[in-house]
Amino acid sequence: MKFSAVLGAALLAQQTIAHPGQSREEHAKEVAERNAYLSTHRRSLAHCADALKARGNDVAMHARRAAKVESLRKKRSISQEKPYLRARDAEEVLNTNHKSNLTGITPDTDPSILFAGNNSCILTPETTQGPYWVSGELVRSEISEGQEGVPLTLDIQIIDVNTCEPVPQAYLEIWHCNSTGVYSGVVASGNGDTSDEGNLDNTFMRGVQASDASGVVTFDTLVPGHYTGRTNHIHVMSHLNATLNSNNTLSGGAITHVGQMFFDQDLVTLVEATEPYASNTQELTTNAEDSIFEGESDGYDPVVEYVLLGDDVSEGVFAWIAFGMDSGAAYNITAAAYWTEDGGVENEDAGSGMGGGAPPSGAMPTGAAPTGAPPS
Repeated sequence: MKFSAVLGAALLAQQTIAHPGQSREEHAKEVAERNAYLSTHRRSLAHCADALKARGNDVAMHARRAAKVESLRKKRSISQEKPYLRARDAEEVLNTNHKSNLTGITPDTDPSILFAGNNSCILTPETTQGPYWVSGELVRSEISEGQEGVPLTLDIQIIDVNTCEPVPQAYLEIWHCNSTGVYSGVVASGNGDTSDEGNLDNTFMRGVQASDASGVVTFDTLVPGHYTGRTNHIHVMSHLNATLNSNNTLSGGAITHVGQMFFDQDLVTLVEATEPYASNTQELTTNAEDSIFEGESDGYDPVVEYVLLGDDVSEGVFAWIAFGMDSGAAYNITAAAYWTEDGGVENEDAGSGMGGGAPPSGAMPTGAAPTGAPPS
């Protein structure tokens, strides 16, 4: 049964503490609205675990993830003989010690042990999409655009919560800040240099991918940095029945999931000790202090599973997660800006938070991504 979930002003607030500029009252309302929604729309994938295992989904995912890590190591000239470093257990959540009790991991370790991540099979819950979503981004898998930071390959599987089947040909969109806490495509207080109007034309750390027959998408990006009031996180949005345009962007379809993914605090600590993350002077917020993360250990685990590709985090991270999507959902989401054939254009109605405003002239971008210099 189709339903329309119009995220209200609290969920769509464009000026927030959870994001720079939000008042405490707006932030409290945002959290209350989100909790009220989750109280009636909890969609854990736990009920799908047996069905997915019976269909061979687990075995296929383990083998594919192992092959992907082997390929990444080869690409980055990292010895295949090095042991895998895994710093997180699948059942651990925010309010527990995340130090792994998994020991003795070697290149010969059974992939079903190393890459078991769907056993928890938990949804990344619906949350605010934040004030920095830009409509009209390119369909592509590599989104770092040469920025500096810790390489991250993300492996994401989409499961229909109603059928427990992987969802092929869904478009998954992700966006996040760079290593110093700046989002591309948006000029706003708290987001880098507000005098740099050229950031509207930047597109780093944004992209869309179509899921394969196994419901899987893969992105090559960087581990996101932090900014005041928020822990390190990645925004995710799924599109169903969308049309791929000739200019490699999407149009139409329904937005069926809006959420955020997080990282183990131990991994964040390792990453933040490297450059250019360490040069970020914005206040660091931990997972435990992040209000959007708050309470999500109750039946959910929005933290990605991961392994380090080499001896040091700077050599790269391979991370994976599965989440549930309700194929009957349809969310109405407000864009902060639109990327058009003329570059980025701010949505002047974004502050209303009620999902209004059409793309300027309805035009979508053509050709390659703009090449403006990223903000510092």
